[in-house]
Amino acid sequence: MSNKNKTLPMVSGLVSAIIFGLSFLFSKKALDYAGPLELISFRFLTALLVMTALLLFKAIKVDYKGKNLKGLLSLGLMEPVIYFIFETYGIKYSTSSQAGLMISLIPIFVVILSAYFLKEKPSRPQLIFIALSVSGVMFIGLMGSSGSGKGSLFGIILLLGAVLSAAAFTIISRKLSRQFTPIELTYSMMVQGAVVFTIMSLINHLSKKTIFSFFKPLHNKDFVISIVYLGILSSIVAYFLINYTLSKIEASKSAVISNISTIVSIIAGVVFLKESFEYYHILGSIMILTGVWGTNYLDVKKINK
Repeated sequence: MSNKNKTLPMVSGLVSAIIFGLSFLFSKKALDYAGPLELISFRFLTALLVMTALLLFKAIKVDYKGKNLKGLLSLGLMEPVIYFIFETYGIKYSTSSQAGLMISLIPIFVVILSAYFLKEKPSRPQLIFIALSVSGVMFIGLMGSSGSGKGSLFGIILLLGAVLSAAAFTIISRKLSRQFTPIELTYSMMVQGAVVFTIMSLINHLSKKTIFSFFKPLHNKDFVISIVYLGILSSIVAYFLINYTLSKIEASKSAVISNISTIVSIIAGVVFLKESFEYYHILGSIMILTGVWGTNYLDVKKINK
C-alpha cells in the first residue's frame, strides 16, 4: 500500500483513539447516575436505535445475505460482549493501575495472534517500536499508581480475559473485512451489544426488584448527554473507524495506534477534571507517540505459509 493510501486508515485509527480517550470523561459522569450494566445497556441501545434509523432512511445499507454470519457472531462476542463484561468487572476487582497495565498489553497479543492467524509478522524494528509504545502506557500506569489497594488475582484474570477478547476482535475484524463492509461489521456489533447488555441489565433489576427504575437515569440531562456521546461517537463512529482501519492496514499497526487514547485521556483529565499533569505523563506520551510512529512507518513482513 502506498503512503497516500495509508494516510486515511491511520487518520481513522487516530480519530477512533481520540474518541475512546475522551469516553472516560463521559463514562465517569454517567456512572454517577447509573450502574455499569445500565450504562453499557443504554450505550448500545442508543447506538442500535441510531443505526437502525439510518438504515430505515437509507443513509447506510447492510447486506448479510449469503455471508459468514457465524463470523459476525464471533466478532460481536469478542467485542463488545466479552470485552466489556471482563473489563467492567476486572476494574471492579483490581486497582486502576493494574487495569491500565493489563489493557496496555493488547497490542502485544495482537502481534502474536496476527502473526499466527493473519500471517502478518512485524519486522524486528517494528517490534521494538511496539514494545516502546506499550512501555509508555505501562510507565504512566506504574508512576501514576497511588499504591492504594492490592487488587486481586481474580481481577487480573478478568482483565486478561478483556485483553485476549480485544486482541481476538482485532484479528476477526481484519479477516471479516474481506467479506463485510465496516458498516455491516459495526451494525452487527451494536445489535449484539444492545441485546446482551440490556438483557443483563433487566435481569439485574429483576433480581433487585428495581425493574421500574430501569429508565430512571434518563431523567438526568448529564446522563443523557453522556449516553449520546458513548452511544453515537464512542460506539458507532469509533467502532466503524476501527473496522475501516483494520480493513486497510495490518492488525499490529492498528492496535498500536489505539495507545494514543491513553494520551488523550490524560489531557482530558487535566483540562476538564483538573487532574495533575506530571513529568512521567510527558515521558510516557513521548514513548507512545514514538512507538506509534515507528510501527506505522515501517512495513509488516508477510509470512509465507
